[in-house]
Amino acid sequence: MWQDPIIKETRELRNQYAAQFKHDLDAIFNDIKARQERSTRKRVSFPPRKPAVIKKCA
Repeated sequence: MWQDPIIKETRELRNQYAAQFKHDLDAIFNDIKARQERSTRKRVSFPPRKPAVIKKCA
């Protein structure tokens, strides 16, 4: 079966990153939040959108 090399590399990197935290989701989340706070990049935030109303057909 053919495998996309970019997907394979991305999954390997994700696995290496998670292994640093022993795959503990709370630790990974805390690391991501800390990196976000240290970042000097501009953050963009949009207000939540209202859900669309779907009319049912009779």
